[in-house]
Amino acid sequence: EGFIVPKTIAVTGLCRTNPEEQDEEEWIWEDCPDDFDVDFMDLWYAVRGGGGGTYGVVLSMHLQLHDAVPLVDYQPSSSEECLATLFKDPPLGNPDFHPIMVEFMATYVMTPSVLNVTEDESRACGATGSMNYPTCYGEENVSQSWMTFLAMKNITGGADCLVRREIDGFPVAANAPGTRFEGQIPDSPQPGFSAGPLDGILIPRSWVQKVGVQKAIDMFGQQFASSYYAFGSAAVASDQANSLSQAHRDAGVMIMGYPRDETFWRDIVPELFDLTDPTKFPPMFGSNHASYGLTGPLKDDWAKPCPSDWTLEERLAGCVSFQEAIYGTDTLKRLEAIKKVIDPNNMFQCHNCVGTNPTGTKDEDEEASEPNQEEDGAGSSSSYPRKSFLVIVLMIGAAVNCFVN
Repeated sequence: EGFIVPKTIAVTGLCRTNPEEQDEEEWIWEDCPDDFDVDFMDLWYAVRGGGGGTYGVVLSMHLQLHDAVPLVDYQPSSSEECLATLFKDPPLGNPDFHPIMVEFMATYVMTPSVLNVTEDESRACGATGSMNYPTCYGEENVSQSWMTFLAMKNITGGADCLVRREIDGFPVAANAPGTRFEGQIPDSPQPGFSAGPLDGILIPRSWVQKVGVQKAIDMFGQQFASSYYAFGSAAVASDQANSLSQAHRDAGVMIMGYPRDETFWRDIVPELFDLTDPTKFPPMFGSNHASYGLTGPLKDDWAKPCPSDWTLEERLAGCVSFQEAIYGTDTLKRLEAIKKVIDPNNMFQCHNCVGTNPTGTKDEDEEASEPNQEEDGAGSSSSYPRKSFLVIVLMIGAAVNCFVN
């Protein structure tokens, strides 16, 4: 009820019974043994939203594609007439950031009924960071809603200042001949260090609808122009068996790089999220745009920011963690519990991922529970790693051979 995809009610999987076999063509997949203690429903939940590099290795993947529909966008015109009138003096010289475009895009996506736009027509459109114009896939109503918006703002003219463009795919250049990964699609952006704050705060669509688009823009100021509208049908396109945060599904927009100062934690966050339970920090940041230094507020005072001059160890001890700020307390606890079952020896680690200590040190409970090699293998240096490998291979088999019944 209320979702556009079926609910997943059961998940099963297979285990590889010959984990020492190197030849992939000789691998044997069968029903898991009776004492196999992995809950496939939990695993299905964790791998879809719980972060990469954490629960296993994907060996193969099958994609079910749908029929292609028209892809278009509507960009603000840079004609002399439009720049002299409707888009006069745009911030940074770019009409994408003009207040007219910022307000129109936010209205179309988050309060579409104001423009006589249906929910389906609104969900068909979105925009990646700092592009305040609609990119639409499927049935939309941008041209007519643009006229309605101009009339609502008592603006005469300007009908030709939003230009429709058909997009015939996105050409991607492969790595050049002779390079290390010749013919493969390059990473974008390339691996490296990022000095800028990329953290995205998820703004609930319901809050914008309650206070109105203009108040939302006024609260965040020019930073609202650095918006990411990529949520569309996320609120209704869920099988209800995944770990994507509810804040992500409920978001109307993600604002990038907003300062996490005391004003933010004291005045803004309480308007956006429910902070009434002091034992449950709510999810509020987007996991796909979270930079290294992201934390929540102080653990003992959610109205105060985590001090920027604290060391990493001090932040871990005194501030709401990177993961808790993304997933929220309840979901993070469940993901951590699944991680301990799936990967008890923490073979799969990645920076700031669920179950991985960012300092690189082991927690006391991990050290206490870690098997002793000499006791476990009668002094053999290979016994403990070998058993760990066998367990993990079974986990990998579970992770990549789950299917929905």
